[in-house]
Amino acid sequence: MKAPAKVLGKHRIMAEINMIPFIDVALVLLLIFMIMTPLLVQSQLKINLPGIKKVESDQPRKQTLTVQVDRAGTAYLSGMPVAPDLLEGRLRQLLTDPEHQPVIVEADKDVPFQHVVTVMDTAKRIGATKLAVSVKKQGSK
Repeated sequence: MKAPAKVLGKHRIMAEINMIPFIDVALVLLLIFMIMTPLLVQSQLKINLPGIKKVESDQPRKQTLTVQVDRAGTAYLSGMPVAPDLLEGRLRQLLTDPEHQPVIVEADKDVPFQHVVTVMDTAKRIGATKLAVSVKKQGSK
């Protein structure tokens, strides 16, 4: 003989797992990771900038495009590495106003200067008129 399913008053015991709350939590976690990952990747790049003794003016970096170059000579845009042959296309996409939007190159002090020149030449070819090289104040880490 089979035992009948337990019935408590009008309600039967539910033996299924409700997946809706699990899916909601998974989607929220996915969104958090999608938002935080680019920020974490960009902050993890270790670029050792060359130093200077005196800084004329500290202008705010409004609407600047920053290209980072690590010791190996790899260029990074928004914390993501960009192949040398794709750099011009990515710069063209990100540079909304080439005539007025500054392009700042942050290169490690040990990187060969040719890599910095290559990045600046690429920016110049697409019409960038304001180019700068980022440095740190002497004594700051």
